[in-house]
Amino acid sequence: MKVFKNILIWLFIGVLNALLLWAIILLFTLANYGLGIVISVFLVITDWAIFSSKAYPYRYTLPALFFLFILTIYPIYYTIDTAFTNYGTGHLFTRTNAIDTLLTDSSYYYEPSDPKTLDFKVFVRYDEQYKPTEDFILLLYDQEDMYLAEKPLIRQWDSKNNLIYAESEMFKVQNDMVIKEGATYEIIRPSGSLSTAGGDSIIAIEKGDIRYTYFYSPLDSTTSSNSSFYNSVLRQNYLKSLVLKYENKNFKLSSSYVFRKFSEAYRVYETMVKVIIDGEREIYKTVVVNTLTNKELIEKDAAFWDYNENGNLYRLIGYKDYVGLNNFSKIIKDPRISGPFFKIFGWTFAYAALSVLFTFIIGLAFALILNDNRLKGRILYRTLLIIPWAIPAFISVLVWRNGFFNETYGVINRFVLANFGINPVKWLNDPFWAKVAVLIVNTWLGFPYMMTITLGSLQSIPEDLYEAAVIDGASRWKQFIKITFPLLMVSVAPLLVMSFAFNFNNFTNIYLLTGGGPAMAGTNTPAGSTDILISYVYKLAFEGSHGQDFGFASAISILIFGIIAIFSYFNFKFSGSFEEVSR
Repeated sequence: MKVFKNILIWLFIGVLNALLLWAIILLFTLANYGLGIVISVFLVITDWAIFSSKAYPYRYTLPALFFLFILTIYPIYYTIDTAFTNYGTGHLFTRTNAIDTLLTDSSYYYEPSDPKTLDFKVFVRYDEQYKPTEDFILLLYDQEDMYLAEKPLIRQWDSKNNLIYAESEMFKVQNDMVIKEGATYEIIRPSGSLSTAGGDSIIAIEKGDIRYTYFYSPLDSTTSSNSSFYNSVLRQNYLKSLVLKYENKNFKLSSSYVFRKFSEAYRVYETMVKVIIDGEREIYKTVVVNTLTNKELIEKDAAFWDYNENGNLYRLIGYKDYVGLNNFSKIIKDPRISGPFFKIFGWTFAYAALSVLFTFIIGLAFALILNDNRLKGRILYRTLLIIPWAIPAFISVLVWRNGFFNETYGVINRFVLANFGINPVKWLNDPFWAKVAVLIVNTWLGFPYMMTITLGSLQSIPEDLYEAAVIDGASRWKQFIKITFPLLMVSVAPLLVMSFAFNFNNFTNIYLLTGGGPAMAGTNTPAGSTDILISYVYKLAFEGSHGQDFGFASAISILIFGIIAIFSYFNFKFSGSFEEVSR
């Protein structure tokens, strides 16, 4: 039994190593070097923990280490890496992907002025249940010739699994037959038919024992019942990006004929290798050339540019590239970015500091009241006051937004202010009042937490100190200033620093209440008057009207990380110093 158990353990270790090694090789093959390195480091640590007797205790932490590497270390690496790139809308792909798009995308093909066109018929192979399969043959024809084309074996897909390129070869039909690499394709016509034209009736095409039955033609109304399978399967997965090659000619489904014919079509762009002399070195670079003008595309701002009919440059396609410190420098150099950024930066500090201040003052006031032994019903009051903390924040924020701060039918404007003859306040559309609304809601959500921690701290202060102060003639205010507040801060001060760090990144309140609005004027980024840095980053990454800018968002995320790291450092130092005082 013990031997069998050991075999299972070693088998599991072997399979684990094989899977991780396979994942590493696959990631490096796909050029995802960051995640590949992270998993490689984890594999080394895993094997060290398993095979080294000194690392025996670390074996139990391996599951946690795996998630640490995948969910923490790699995202940090990826964010830092992205911050030094132009990754975003218009720059989503690598340079190689951009070149592939220029070479394969249907929009970058052109038809000559007098193209050769071919009608076509589709012949499919049926399965045992007489259902059409994806194994098919194309018969293409004009007034003079017929051609056969097999199902394309070369296909390329994009990241969303959409077909972007397919390629097959055409073979000329002679005497209703095509001989290809020892295989013979024979066209089967109705008995007694003497026709040899492609447009006439053809029953099937046979390849040895395999029979391909006539299935669909856009010119034949009798096959319209098969159009759904043709459009949803065959055209979608094969024909929409299919390039048929015959000698020196290329054919594609032509939009000029509503995709009912194949027409001559050629690439607008081709690649060539250019030799660049750098001192004594020869550098080989792949460049893209316009086949119509024989001009090389211009590369600038991490994009390919071409010349139009007027000789002016226009942008074709961009690609992801490293831009150094550009994302950080434009925070300072670009006034349309730096102005809103520093306003948001300052408001983020003010929002976090005022939220801590208001919640602490109100929470402390309630804690002092509830800590009085003479107060009756303290348990009931404490339960009622903790409700705002118990209700999920997103529910409370939406209630405040729609129930209290709505300009038309909100409780505050319609009932409270209206009774005093005060004009309705634009709670969510005026920059000042929107900030007031945000602080009110955050104070409502945060004071029960402050009340709870201060109440616990108050109850830990010895009563002897107050009795001695009373004997010395100290007033209640003196007792609070000299005894309560200093001893309270010993345990509460580190939590205040943590609360500041939390509110610094309090995305939920801002996003659900105001959406960061109202919008700031004079900026080319989606900046709002109540945005804090984290909501600003979210907008840059996912909601920008000019597109997504993941690189710039990552740069700001690094700044946020640095600020929070500094506060965390001082939090540890602060708490350590108070521990020394308490000794």
